Amino acid sequence: MKIWIDADACPKPIKELLYRVAERKQIILTLVANRSLGHPTSMWIRSIQVGSGADVADQEIVRLLEVGDLVVTADIPLAAETITKGGHALDPRGIFFSEDNIRERLSVRNFMDDLRSNGVETGGPAAYSPKDKQKFANELDRFLTRQR
Repeated sequence: MKIWIDADACPKPIKELLYRVAERKQIILTLVANRSLGHPTSMWIRSIQVGSGADVADQEIVRLLEVGDLVVTADIPLAAETITKGGHALDPRGIFFSEDNIRERLSVRNFMDDLRSNGVETGGPAAYSPKDKQKFANELDRFLTRQR
């Protein structure tokens, strides 16, 4: 199993937590972004810089993803593609996407996109909080425990 990070928008506290997990558990962690990202020097941590453009990083993750890999992303379409390909998807706020909930999340996302495209201000997500980080850490730990 490998861990992939949709790194352009991933909160820094989550990346830092994942760096420590990669080292401790000896799991290959790959950050994928359309800009250069610094990360600790480690045989377990890598980065891939892709070209600019919408969804280029997402497409690269899906291309390289193998069954059983974990993708850390808040991007619902990427999470859906990950699940379709046999991977696991975890939101940086600690929500696991699954076959049971991904269709509903895609529908809500598409509805909100339609509202925004018609000029309705929908606001953004709440600020990232320590509770979000803790929930993510707990879900990641449960997931990794089940994988061993």
